Amino acid sequence: MPGLTGLRRRLAGLLPADLRVRAVTRAPDGFDARFSALRRHYRYRIVTADWGVDPLRRNDVLHLPRPLDADRMHRAAQGLLGLRDFAAYCRPRPGSTTIRDLQRLDVRRTANPGEIEVLVTADAFCHSMVRSLVGVLIAVGEERSDLAAPVRLLAAGERTAAIHTAPARGLTLTGVDYPPAGQLAERATLTRAVRDDGAVHPERASEGERAVDVSSAANELGGRHT
Repeated sequence: MPGLTGLRRRLAGLLPADLRVRAVTRAPDGFDARFSALRRHYRYRIVTADWGVDPLRRNDVLHLPRPLDADRMHRAAQGLLGLRDFAAYCRPRPGSTTIRDLQRLDVRRTANPGEIEVLVTADAFCHSMVRSLVGVLIAVGEERSDLAAPVRLLAAGERTAAIHTAPARGLTLTGVDYPPAGQLAERATLTRAVRDDGAVHPERASEGERAVDVSSAANELGGRHT
């Protein structure tokens, strides 16, 4: 599109060396980068190798030179999925809701020796939410916390000193999903609406999904703990 190629070139001269714009297109009417989004995807990488981190990746992984049980972390994480109030995992901001639909929280080892990744997807995230989730799961992986701890902390409904925020270094935004162009404005309007504890997004309500009671999840996970 005329003019946009020149914009891309100008941005290349303005942005820092570690940030590039590869393509520029005109946004459809009604598009809002934040409020039109359906969901966001994040990845958090942790390396536990005692020799440290590959120097070429030192800026995008957390080095934690002690063992982590990734399977244990994954099991504990599943009790947090669903539409819930994540106030305990957020840095509060006046006028902002802390209700989020956490759709994925997977912990797994990668093909790289000593590397664990946490894959997180939600309709949106409040301030420090992903890093707080990772911080609590690290405590589970180190066996400093039991399997039910993440859900128990969530049920408290407020942030406590037991929730530690993992460093920003390991966190990467990997994707943002948007609806078709004709639904962008409607989605933005819906997202701006303040949600309450019983709110369910229309696109997920049609699938019959509902939030899971946190106390039931905690009891189930507690029963698995040995």
